[in-house]
Amino acid sequence: MISFSNASHRAVLAVMLPLLAAPLPASGATARKQKPRAVASAPAKANNAIIALPLNPVVPSGQRLCSAKTPSGLGYTMLRPGTGAMPGQSDVVLVNYVGYLAATGAVFDQGMRSPLPVNGVIPGFSQGLQMMARSGIARLCIPAAMGYGTRNSGPIPANSDLVFQVEVVDFKTAAEVASMNGAQADGATAPKDATPQP
Repeated sequence: MISFSNASHRAVLAVMLPLLAAPLPASGATARKQKPRAVASAPAKANNAIIALPLNPVVPSGQRLCSAKTPSGLGYTMLRPGTGAMPGQSDVVLVNYVGYLAATGAVFDQGMRSPLPVNGVIPGFSQGLQMMARSGIARLCIPAAMGYGTRNSGPIPANSDLVFQVEVVDFKTAAEVASMNGAQADGATAPKDATPQP
């Protein structure tokens, strides 16, 4: 331990206090003079190329990989774990999702707040949904055999491995869905507003 006399102590304080009172740069590091950066002098040029529709983005290769695999061959990565119970095979889930080809990353489908019956989707997607809880987000790497197999399906070529990023927003049991449908049917007999709906 270093000891100071009172006079030395006062001298150190006299030198250090102004330094301690000086504001630090936002980064907390010692301030350094920075050289001004060169600004691009050429303005952006107009590109009159026509954008092909529908607009199909491509997902980077690193987001087409999964870190784990089930015994059935479904690949998955839990990006954000959910909480609570997981949906069963007879449940209906409300999901946000994007689907893309594993080989190229070309997006072929996406949806927000889409209601899907767990047992009414391709096997790999169904199995993945049953591994997720509410608010969970997962990447599912679905081999062709658990997807559309040897048949084409719209923009999906035959024998394509698929990748989906899926968020389970909510889910309802078959009984809850039946009850909701019954309530809607009862409401259908009530008089409706004459305003046309889109």
